Amino acid sequence: MRSEEATQVAAILRAKGSQVARASSKSRVADAVKILNEQKIGAVLVTDDDRSVDGVLSERDIVHALAENGVDTLDLPVTGLMSRDVITCSEESSVDDLMRSMTEHRIRHLPVIKNDQLAGLISIGDVVKYRLDELEFERDAMRDYIATG
Repeated sequence: MRSEEATQVAAILRAKGSQVARASSKSRVADAVKILNEQKIGAVLVTDDDRSVDGVLSERDIVHALAENGVDTLDLPVTGLMSRDVITCSEESSVDDLMRSMTEHRIRHLPVIKNDQLAGLISIGDVVKYRLDELEFERDAMRDYIATG
């Protein structure tokens, strides 16, 4: 079994990196869509100082707005669509904490805060990948244990 430290958000960030796609509050939705498409991601953080999180704009936010307002949505500022009440986590949060928060709040992205500053972004895909890697590690350890009797 892996150490307790390996179940922390810090381990996920070390594996995936801490680079976060960002948009400024002055950006238009079309700008954010371009970032999402180019980086093949599901959300951008809205921030003007690269340290704090003003909001999160997700693909879902954009799709809902497009359904209601049509193509004019693309000319709106990201601040008009972004989620402002951002749920965050810390590097010390466990993967179980992440899954619980994502499920409870019906969100797919959690900004990571360290020392009151943005340290990264964890997606539901990152959590699933981590859990699959963990299960594979446990399976291999069990297989080795059984093989060596």
